[in-house]
Amino acid sequence: MSLGRPSDFTVRRAILSFIFVSVTAISQAAETPSFAALLQQSQERAPQLLEQAANVRAANADVRQASAWINPTLNATAENLGAPQSGGVSQRQDTYTVTQVFEIGGKRSARIEAAQLKSVASGARERQTRLAFASELAVVYATAEAMQQRKEVSEAELTRATADLRAAQALVKVGREAELRLAQARASMAAAQAAVQSVTADATEALERLSALVGSVEPYGRISHPFMNLIAVPRFQEGRSLTEAPAVKSAVAEQEAIAAQIKVEEKRWVPDLGVSIGMREFGWTNEKAATVGLTLTIPLFDRNKAGIDAAKERAISAAMRLEAVRLETMAVRRSAMVQVQASERRLEAAEQGEAAASEAYRLGRIGYDSGKTALLELLAIRRALSEAQASTIDAHLSRVRALATLSLAEGRNVFGEAP
Repeated sequence: MSLGRPSDFTVRRAILSFIFVSVTAISQAAETPSFAALLQQSQERAPQLLEQAANVRAANADVRQASAWINPTLNATAENLGAPQSGGVSQRQDTYTVTQVFEIGGKRSARIEAAQLKSVASGARERQTRLAFASELAVVYATAEAMQQRKEVSEAELTRATADLRAAQALVKVGREAELRLAQARASMAAAQAAVQSVTADATEALERLSALVGSVEPYGRISHPFMNLIAVPRFQEGRSLTEAPAVKSAVAEQEAIAAQIKVEEKRWVPDLGVSIGMREFGWTNEKAATVGLTLTIPLFDRNKAGIDAAKERAISAAMRLEAVRLETMAVRRSAMVQVQASERRLEAAEQGEAAASEAYRLGRIGYDSGKTALLELLAIRRALSEAQASTIDAHLSRVRALATLSLAEGRNVFGEAP
């Protein structure tokens, strides 16, 4: 019994349905800017960058607040209320004083210095976040472009599968191919249709992630600005200091800010000097008298020893964290340089393989149409072409990822203008 064969109308309808879905999705999406334009736009609307900018402003405000003086206090005291009168004269006394507390022993300067170093650390974290964002945006943008290219490869594969099915139908009709070959061609086309569906979903997911990363409320559509093919591999800077790496800069700033807190804790127990100036009114006369007073806390029970010890331990922890970051950055940088070089060689090999596979399919197709190449052989050649094209796309994407890692390790944006 022969298998049911789809008509040409059914095949065309399947292809048109895929095109209609793609066009509808693109029409409902915003145009995707180029990577450079998107990176520039992100500075004003990307949630990650806006968060760090707010943290920097908060740290600067903390510096201003740390330099503020302690507020004075106003005290009013009424004495001898209800006391027996002396010779018919009230013994009441009213005293009004203003007290200003002064931080002595360098407490205020230590607090200001600690706040300033925290602000520096916040700025270092912001720069690290901006560079990390640029690298992440490059990877996400390249992923979206790669998924789009994969979709194009899948659609081309579906077109080739449809052409092979039609050729098989014609050959079966004239008795040059068995029904089994026709079933194989149909299965190949069905697999190509499923691949288009899958990669379309992947492309949509990549574009949604891109729009979310840059803070766009509307999803982006087709990427019309090539990115992966235009990236030039930067020259390696063997002598570049590790201190230029944003992770190291941030860790150094954090360590200095935490170390400054030791001085703050060491001076916390130092007494605060309060100076009071006031006026006393006597109830039995209209005369007044000035009052002057001094207050000073006595560090008898609390000299903040535990607080000082805790600050010192935090400083040791920060120093060890800094050393770990330095070692990790050094290893990541060496690894990234190797990965970039390897990705270049992989990309070159993949492009050569794709060219060979494309030529093999061209010759195989000619052979099949002339009856010299079997259908199974043609399907294998076609599958090899799709795999070679996918391998080239993966090699481009792997190269972008390696460059993103190198960008972070060296502290420079290799994808364009650094924010």
